[in-house]
Amino acid sequence: MMSLKNKLNRMKKHINVDEAKAPINEEKAEHLQSKEIPFEQQWRDNDAYPYFFQDGYCVIREVRYPIDYKHGHYMFQQLKEVVTAWNESSLNHPLSAKNHTYTDLFFFDTETTGLSTGTGTTIFLLGYAQILENCVVFRQHVLVEPSGEVAFYESFLKSVDYTTLVTYNGKSFDWPHVKTRHTLLRDHLPRLPKFGHFDLLHASRRLWKHKMESVKLTNVEKEILGVEREDDIPGFLAPMIYFDFLETKNPQGLFEIMKHNEHDILSLITLYIHVSHQLLSSHSSTMKEKFEVARWYEQLGEKDEALTLYQDVAEKEEEEYERANLAIAFQYKRQKQWVQAEALFLKLLENSQQNIQIEASIELAKLYEHRIKEVEKALVYAEKAYVLWNERESISYQHHQQKMEFEKRINRLKHKIAKNTI
Repeated sequence: MMSLKNKLNRMKKHINVDEAKAPINEEKAEHLQSKEIPFEQQWRDNDAYPYFFQDGYCVIREVRYPIDYKHGHYMFQQLKEVVTAWNESSLNHPLSAKNHTYTDLFFFDTETTGLSTGTGTTIFLLGYAQILENCVVFRQHVLVEPSGEVAFYESFLKSVDYTTLVTYNGKSFDWPHVKTRHTLLRDHLPRLPKFGHFDLLHASRRLWKHKMESVKLTNVEKEILGVEREDDIPGFLAPMIYFDFLETKNPQGLFEIMKHNEHDILSLITLYIHVSHQLLSSHSSTMKEKFEVARWYEQLGEKDEALTLYQDVAEKEEEEYERANLAIAFQYKRQKQWVQAEALFLKLLENSQQNIQIEASIELAKLYEHRIKEVEKALVYAEKAYVLWNERESISYQHHQQKMEFEKRINRLKHKIAKNTI
């Protein structure tokens, strides 16, 4: 197996690493002369230096990537382009960087001793990256001993400057951990700042859950972003490796976890660029992805953008074009464009999947009964929907509930027709 040193040397061939200056608290500088740091030279060889505060210390690592460094399909400088595009766009979206500059985005991830968010779980690594004019600054704060937790969080909160976090499941996991630990230590720490939060897990689920069994970041990297990891330590091993480090103080295994964390954070930059391209309609995507983006905008109230995207999908007789046409028909209905809605529902009824034919038939029945006032036609399509539905549904409680709804509609229409003929 390739040694850690060889892997790090190989990695440094591809990045410009500026040696970080030791972020030393001046009031505690004398500790550097008196306190022995276990394996200090190995830490320094990996661009990491001690930070002293009160009676404890942590370790901070910093490296800088050139702005044209390519991680997967994108160079980091393309983040500037998508932030500019968001600022020029009128679209309202929870991932929009409108009113932001590229330096406002703070790509953040943690490593912890467990998967729960309770007080028994400890964060031992805080990692983050920020895009500057000519480089990407990447930092990691490492908790090297339990007594250094105040120094660990103080160094992090003191040095960060951000407006919006960008994470992967950070709203549910990473940041609640930080808040929990901060609550326990708040008498010794600065206040937690207020900020926005872009959680890219939600976007990945929307766009790609149809093609992946799991939208873990490593899967998204491989399938979507063009990122391949080599000799990566699985995240679930992090607690075991960290506990071993606490016993031995030897950081070699911990360096592998730090590399894993670094890779995660760099991928967040690439992922935000890619998702932004999808949402801003400037990136070639599958019809399925474009359909999901359209649905997302429709739910957010961006009806015009949703309609444009649905129409793009509907023009291609590929995946999702039937569902796109159905969505367009519903848009016509909401806009009270009854003629256009009728024509599209009729088209869908002719040659679509059975479940879409059922929906189209039901909508035609509603349209003819309540808007066009042709009750006989309404009955025809209500009965057609019932026949199609009976061909595909299995017996279940839900089946009986739906059966009652179909029969209620049909009986009401028959009663209307009979009443009108008297």
